[in-house]
Amino acid sequence: MKKESVFLSICLVEKMLAFRQKLGKFGEKLACKYLRERGYKIVDQNYRTRNGEIDIVAEEGKILVFIEVKTRTSRVFGFPEEAIDVRKQYKLAKTAEHYLMAHRLYDRDYRIDSFGIEIDGQNKKARIRHKKDVVGW
Repeated sequence: MKKESVFLSICLVEKMLAFRQKLGKFGEKLACKYLRERGYKIVDQNYRTRNGEIDIVAEEGKILVFIEVKTRTSRVFGFPEEAIDVRKQYKLAKTAEHYLMAHRLYDRDYRIDSFGIEIDGQNKKARIRHKKDVVGW
């Protein structure tokens, strides 16, 4: 009986992780659509280093914009963008710096933005909040 309950728990965790990944990818697609509709050019997605990941890299005119997207289906744990704490901001800044160096964009103006996306599955709607320049140093 114990082995069966452990197996069920593992299956549940795997399903939850798969759902969260799909939800995250869906939120990133919505953010890209939102950005394109406002004249941004998407340059890169899911840029990873050992320090972290940047969901979207875009250009707004001459400014390079690094974007973190947080997507949720409820506010049980607060607004999605509230998950971007000081530690996460530090990781985003380090990853952005790595991107600039790796792409030889040493003198490029840039900023880090966030998207908080709330999905309402019942009404098939999404609430999108775009905050610019969220890393304050």
